[in-house]
Amino acid sequence: MSDALLILLATIFANNVVMVQFLGLCPFMGASSKLDSALGMAAATTFVLTLSAGVSYLIDVYLLVPFGLGYLRIIMFIVIVASLVQFAEVVIRATQPLMHSILGVFIPLITTNCAVLGVALMNVRVAQSFAGAIVYGLGAAIGFSLLLIVFSAIREQQIEDRIPGAFRGTAINMITAGLLSLAFMGFAGMG
Repeated sequence: MSDALLILLATIFANNVVMVQFLGLCPFMGASSKLDSALGMAAATTFVLTLSAGVSYLIDVYLLVPFGLGYLRIIMFIVIVASLVQFAEVVIRATQPLMHSILGVFIPLITTNCAVLGVALMNVRVAQSFAGAIVYGLGAAIGFSLLLIVFSAIREQQIEDRIPGAFRGTAINMITAGLLSLAFMGFAGMG
């Protein structure tokens, strides 16, 4: 239990996929302009990232490694991620049509989110068990979601703030992302 908690906290804070691994920057910057879309994107990405981490671990351990098919790892993981994204889109469209219309093109873009594929590939390297793979994927998903929601809340607040003209838009977003990265890097020194 303590190992699972350690893995979870480490992947959320100390080894955050966006701020430390620099994966998933496109949806981080693109889907974080409004809190509503960030919440939906966070939920969809959490679902896909957690499941893809577990499924890719099982495929790797029980299919690719035993049959010497490690060279197919990236292709198999891409197929797994794409299938899970399609499933998530169908579920969101059927259960939350408003959320589906808000997210629009961002749902299919989860397929190309390098954080999802990156976590699946890193998971093969670090996970010792299926439960560890799920916890690692869940921690990475929670870290991504936390950062996405915090960044979108800051961006919504910045609309109302008086920001000098030279810093509006992309400039202030990059400065904010840099400050958030410094904050998350502070967790890396914790032993």
